[in-house]
Amino acid sequence: MEKRIVITGVGIVSSIGIGKKQFWDNLLKGKSGISKVELFDTSNYQSHNGGEIKNFDGKEFISLRTLIFLGRASQLAVAATKLAIEDAGLEHKQFSKFKVSVCMGTTMGEIQSIESLNKSFVEKEFFEKLDRTLVFQSSVNNIPVDVAMEFKLKGRNRIFTTACAAGNYAISYGVDLLRMGEADYVVAGGSDSFSRIAFTGFDKVNAIAPEKCQPFDKNRKGMIPGEGAGVLILETLESAKKRNANIYAEVLGCGLSCDAFHMTQPLVDGLVDCIENALKICKVDRKDVDYICAHGTGTVHNDKAECRAINRVFDNKKIATSSCKSMLGHTMGAASAIEAIACCLAVKNDIIPPTINYVTPDPECDIDCVPNKAREQRINVVLNNGFAFGGNHACLVLKKVKIKGE
Repeated sequence: MEKRIVITGVGIVSSIGIGKKQFWDNLLKGKSGISKVELFDTSNYQSHNGGEIKNFDGKEFISLRTLIFLGRASQLAVAATKLAIEDAGLEHKQFSKFKVSVCMGTTMGEIQSIESLNKSFVEKEFFEKLDRTLVFQSSVNNIPVDVAMEFKLKGRNRIFTTACAAGNYAISYGVDLLRMGEADYVVAGGSDSFSRIAFTGFDKVNAIAPEKCQPFDKNRKGMIPGEGAGVLILETLESAKKRNANIYAEVLGCGLSCDAFHMTQPLVDGLVDCIENALKICKVDRKDVDYICAHGTGTVHNDKAECRAINRVFDNKKIATSSCKSMLGHTMGAASAIEAIACCLAVKNDIIPPTINYVTPDPECDIDCVPNKAREQRINVVLNNGFAFGGNHACLVLKKVKIKGE
């Protein structure tokens, strides 16, 4: 029989909270993490808000000796990993004795370090002013490597750069490693720091909302860039039972696709294919899906395409479908990993987080978006949508685990 893979630990660093409790409490309250960008001067931009994490201090999680060699994305990833390991009830020293792989997703990598290098380059006396630690920080594959080095993990390490779907890709690959017996545990997730380059690009194409993110609302004006990290601890069900671990959910599998249609424009057929692939691979009947954690960026075209795809796959059945990005903004490569954590907590607690800032229904987004208020509902199966640029899509399916005696 194919090994069953479960999630036993979650760690998160986000604009609405650091750690599981603070994140979940604020998600259910519908708290917004969107605020004025402080990382750089936005006076020449059309938009000025972002999902920056204002209260993160790497020193609380990482020694000063190590910290100087870590870019912000790695710092966020290490912090989220530490929280996830602790949440899974694992001792750091004991954990390193197992065969543990690290699978991380990202969009921009260590972009803040690269931006600092670029700034130094355009100034005079480049080599005299250059901060050498930025060179060590700048490689995109540093994120899983820095996590592995911090916790002395010696399994296979992988970085996935499939943009907004990267977290789901990382989780999916981690599941494969466990099923093949290549790992005892997998640290899987995604991390992205706030990027001036990404903010500039989205601003120039008028994709950023002026104030807030309003997924599925008729008057939505765009996405909001953000940052964060989400990490999940994966292991086999047999392993979790043996150590009497807390289990959030079972990972049934993931549907992957690439429609290769357009770099930025979503193709409804491509989204449909990915969702249907996920349900088929996971042997889940569409009528059994209780909750959909939407990609839900808040842009006109993405929301419309996603809603059309959902209605087509589920025959217009009004399945509860909400967007965490309404509160967090778009955390890029961390998005689907953070949203996978939201799915875990929804399954565990039978509560669906809301889509906030929803005021006016849009006939072209005819779904149940759980507007503005969390909803208590029995949840057995959830679908986590990750739809990325270039048609790189990944839909993850999670299910409640019923342990005998519960």
